[in-house]
Amino acid sequence: MARFFDNGIDINISGIQGDYSKNQAEQVMRDFFKKFPPSDFTIVHKGNGTDLIINYIGNYKSDNSEFRVFIKGKKNDENIRIYSLDIVKA
Repeated sequence: MARFFDNGIDINISGIQGDYSKNQAEQVMRDFFKKFPPSDFTIVHKGNGTDLIINYIGNYKSDNSEFRVFIKGKKNDENIRIYSLDIVKA
């Protein structure tokens, strides 16, 4: 996932929010996945705000927890760069 992060990304995990560099964001997500190892992930909505902006909503499941995931990104030369990631406990 981190390979798709923009150089700066806004991450909000259950109300704990911060603006991170790509490297910092990778560490934040590594810590999240250690705490909540994945058992399932499903995209429930894929929307395009414009030709350059993408939005995804997904359901993330760990053994004892479920989260709703909101991903915002921008298209750049056929690549997607995630600039905002919200993970909310369901």
